[in-house]
Amino acid sequence: MQLSFTPQLTESVLSALRTANGAFLKTYPGDSGARQPVHTVYGGAQIFKADTAEKLGATALRALEENAPTFVDFAIALEFPGFEKLPRSLNHIASLQRKLTKNPESVRRANPAAWFAYTVYTRVAEKLKHEPIEDFRIDFEDGYGYRSDSEEDGHAASVAEEVARGLAGGTLPPFLGVRIKPFTEELKTRSIRTLDIFMTTLAEKTGGKLPENFIVTLPKVVIPEQVTALVNLFKILESKTSIPPGALKLEIMVETPQSIINRRGEIALPSFVDAAEGRCVAAHFGVYDYTASNNITASFQSMTHPACNFARTVMKVSLAGTGIWISDGATNVMPVGPHRAQKGGKPLSAKQRKENREVVHRAWKLGFDHINHSLYNAYYQGWDLHPAQLPVRYAAVYAFFLQGLESASYRLKTFVEKAAQATLIGDVFDDAATGQGLLNFFVKGILCGAISEQEAQATGLTVEEIRSRSFVTILNGRRKK
Repeated sequence: MQLSFTPQLTESVLSALRTANGAFLKTYPGDSGARQPVHTVYGGAQIFKADTAEKLGATALRALEENAPTFVDFAIALEFPGFEKLPRSLNHIASLQRKLTKNPESVRRANPAAWFAYTVYTRVAEKLKHEPIEDFRIDFEDGYGYRSDSEEDGHAASVAEEVARGLAGGTLPPFLGVRIKPFTEELKTRSIRTLDIFMTTLAEKTGGKLPENFIVTLPKVVIPEQVTALVNLFKILESKTSIPPGALKLEIMVETPQSIINRRGEIALPSFVDAAEGRCVAAHFGVYDYTASNNITASFQSMTHPACNFARTVMKVSLAGTGIWISDGATNVMPVGPHRAQKGGKPLSAKQRKENREVVHRAWKLGFDHINHSLYNAYYQGWDLHPAQLPVRYAAVYAFFLQGLESASYRLKTFVEKAAQATLIGDVFDDAATGQGLLNFFVKGILCGAISEQEAQATGLTVEEIRSRSFVTILNGRRKK
């Protein structure tokens, strides 16, 4: 039989496909495997200092120790799996903790609930001691309020100086940024002036060097022209200062219905990303502005409202595969007790301490449930607004990774073995995206402190392979061997 398709006849078809496939891959490169912070802490610009992250960590650790002095207290407050069976007496808790410290694996087999609660608790405490803040956003918008122009000018300059000091001293968190005001008609001039003062001052103090993973957050984006404006301002700053070309990056905030669907009935987010000209790193969801924009009354504005679930799904679907990170919002109920001891005054009574702890535990549980809701919807980053929320942020994230550790280890081990075998015998293996997705589970877990590198080796991968963060690199390395 003589085939109809010859190379000469199909070349134009293949060429068109090659062009289209290339364009698709450029738009949808997939997850890079780079570190994404598990949260962003928002704080008013007026209070930011070079050592803010360290101070917030100390406050968070104190909140954990005061409101959950043992791993059992923490497990009960957050209702970890099997918390009902954990001991309540301090003597029994202390005895169990000694066993966990001495031989955690034996306790894990006999009492998995105790091992789980202890592991989460100790890893959260370690995180708060060594890297309490992963991402901090210096806020000139909602967390800053409306101040006089002279006052905001002063803060824009002084905060830039603090950032420069933190950069020189190594006290800044791994990710850092500044949120300016929105580019509305009323606020655009003020917003641009703040950005100019901050960035120009920072460049002067650092010789154009930016903190690692520095980003500018643009709130309440409703039209792509607002993103275009910020990009053009970046170009001016980079040309007028010593900041390298292309160094300034942005993230957009999704806070209105128009951020989701534009007036033509189209999903708006891709046009925002296109307008960013490759500078957009992330899109953050603003729960309370979004629900208010949908005329949802304050009593029903919640992280779990169906309107928010719809917006999250649109964000997830429209940005999937682009490599742009998505982040959920914050729980707005703060874990702060009603009673506070006055400096030099009478200490709190046992009753007051009990009431404080009950209030904190309720807020913790609400925040824990909200974070789990985000994780269930594949939102691996969210906002924190108070240092006492940090223990729960890490507890929820760590619990999520630890609960999925065994099944994910088996899946990745099996997947790598099959992929490597196909590669070795010359078969085509074109499902690298799935392998990268499985690998990213461990990369994310290790980077945030939820999973140890030793635990991740249950996948059959070496520490070096895991650190590569690339499934394709792992396969190529095994093929060469």
